[in-house]
Amino acid sequence: MPVTSEQVESILAKIRPSLQIDNGDVELVEISQGNIVKIRLLGACHTCPLNLMTLRAGIERVLIREIPEVVRIESVMN
Repeated sequence: MPVTSEQVESILAKIRPSLQIDNGDVELVEISQGNIVKIRLLGACHTCPLNLMTLRAGIERVLIREIPEVVRIESVMN
């Protein structure tokens, strides 16, 4: 079953306040075939040396738990 942007945005809205506390943010770029979610880390998250941990242990873990159809998360730099 295809994952919708509404589903992903709903979960990102729950995650976003935790990122914004540290002057960061996250943006949905697209959902590609195979339910791969592409996001862009913004603000402090973009330049943080721990952004890979935020991506995998934070955002990806929550998205996959809440939307099991999500296969993985990829970070888009531009």
